[in-house]
Amino acid sequence: MQSFFKQVVLSVSALFGLLAFGAMSAGAVTATQTSSVSAYFGELIGIITGDWQKYGGLFTYLQGNEYFMYVFLGIITIIPVIFALHLAIVGAKHFDHGGNQILFFPLFARIIHFIAAASFSALTITGLLIVTGHFFGGGPFIRLARYIHIFAAITATPAVLCMLIIWFKDMLPALCDIKWIFILGGYLSKKKVPIPAKKFNAGQKMWYWCAIPGGLLMLATGYIIWGFGAQLDYVRIAVMVHNVLGMIIVAFFLTHCYMSIFAIAGSLESMKTGYKPEEEVHILHSLHKYKPSDIKPAKHH
Repeated sequence: MQSFFKQVVLSVSALFGLLAFGAMSAGAVTATQTSSVSAYFGELIGIITGDWQKYGGLFTYLQGNEYFMYVFLGIITIIPVIFALHLAIVGAKHFDHGGNQILFFPLFARIIHFIAAASFSALTITGLLIVTGHFFGGGPFIRLARYIHIFAAITATPAVLCMLIIWFKDMLPALCDIKWIFILGGYLSKKKVPIPAKKFNAGQKMWYWCAIPGGLLMLATGYIIWGFGAQLDYVRIAVMVHNVLGMIIVAFFLTHCYMSIFAIAGSLESMKTGYKPEEEVHILHSLHKYKPSDIKPAKHH
C-alpha cells in the first residue's frame, strides 16, 4: 500500500513539474511575442516531431477514399458475428446467484462506472454516425450527433480520471494474466474450471489500458479537432490518431459489452449491487483474495 501511495505522489509531482515547465515555456513564448496559442503549439510540435505537413497527403488519401469508414463498418459487423457464433456454439456461463455473494465494486466505483458506460456508449454511437454521416445526408441529424459526442466527451473526462486512480493498482499486469491469455479466459470451453485471474482478469486489464490512456488521448485529439485553432496539418494528424484509436476502442468496447451482457449470465447485476456470486468468483477469479467482511451470506427462505 505504501508503494502504491509513493507511486501516486511521484505521479502528482511529475504532473506539477510538467505544469511548471509549461508555465515557463509559455513565458518564453510571450517574451518572443508569439502571436497565439496555436502558433506556440505549432512551434512546440515542430521542435518535437519536425514537419508534419508531409502527413497531409496521407490524410487526404485515407479520408478521400473513406478507408476510416470502411474499417469502422468492418469492426461493428465482424465482431458481433464472431460473438453471435460464440454464444450459439459455446453459450453463456451460468453461476449460482442464490448462494453467498462477494463484494467486488463499492458504491463510488459503481457510480463512476455507470457514468463511463453511458458516456462511452454515447461516444461510440455518435462517433460512428459522424464517420458515416454522408449516408444520412449530413444536416441537423449529424450536427446533433456531433453535439452529443462533445457532451459525452465532457462527461466521460472525470469518469476516466477517477477510474485511472481507483482501479490502477488492481489493473497492473500479473504473471497469471499470461496463462489467462493462452486459454482465452476459458471462454472457449463449456466446463467450469478455476481460471487464473485476480480481481480483474487479463481481458479486463487490456480493456482498462486501452480505454483509459487511449480515452485521454482521444479527448486530447478531439479537442484539437473540435476547435483548438491549430494549423490544418495538425488537425489532420489529430483526425488520423483519433480514428485509429477509435477503431481499437470500439473493438474493445464491443467485446466488453458482450462479456458483460451475454457471455456471463447475470453479470450486469454486479455493477448494480456490487456483488458477484461466490461460485463465479471461485471459477473466473480464482486467485482473488477477499476479506470475510466482503461476504454476504445467502438468504434462506
